[in-house]
Amino acid sequence: MRAPSDRPSHVCVTYLASTAEAVWDALTDADVTAAYWGHGNVSDWRPGSRWKHVRTDGSGVADVVGTVVVSDRPTRLVLTWSAPEDQARPARHSRVTFDVRPCHDIVRLTVTHEHLRDAAELAAAARGWPAVLSNLKSLLETGRPLPQDPWLMPDG
Repeated sequence: MRAPSDRPSHVCVTYLASTAEAVWDALTDADVTAAYWGHGNVSDWRPGSRWKHVRTDGSGVADVVGTVVVSDRPTRLVLTWSAPEDQARPARHSRVTFDVRPCHDIVRLTVTHEHLRDAAELAAAARGWPAVLSNLKSLLETGRPLPQDPWLMPDG
C-alpha cells in the first residue's frame, strides 16, 4: 500500500447561486442529502464525531463511514471516508474536504477527495463527485434534484 501522500486525489469545483449557509446545510442535513445524493449524511458534525452515509431505502445500511476532522460552519468540512468494513484500518481511509467560498451572490464549492487507494477509486471519484454536485446544484437552484440520478447515466 502506498503512503497517503503518494495516493491519487480528485478535485471537483462547482458554482452555485446560493448562500454558504444553504450549501453547508445541504451537505450536513440528512434529509437534504437524501434528496440529492440517495443517502443521508448523519452526524452531529462536531470534530472527532463519527458520520455515516446511510441509504434512503429504509435499510439503515451505511455505505460510507468516517470521522469529522474539521467542521467550520459554513466554510469548511473535512471527513475521513471509508467502507464500513475498513473502519478499523486507517490506511484504507481517504479524506474528503468541502470548501465553501461565498462571493457576492454565488458560492464556489470545491470538493477534494484525497488519499484514494488506486486508479479504480480515482475513477469512481471522478465519476461520482460531478454527478452528486450537479444534483446538489439543481436542488439548491431550482428546489428539486435532477429528474434522474446522474450517477446512473451510462458512460459514453
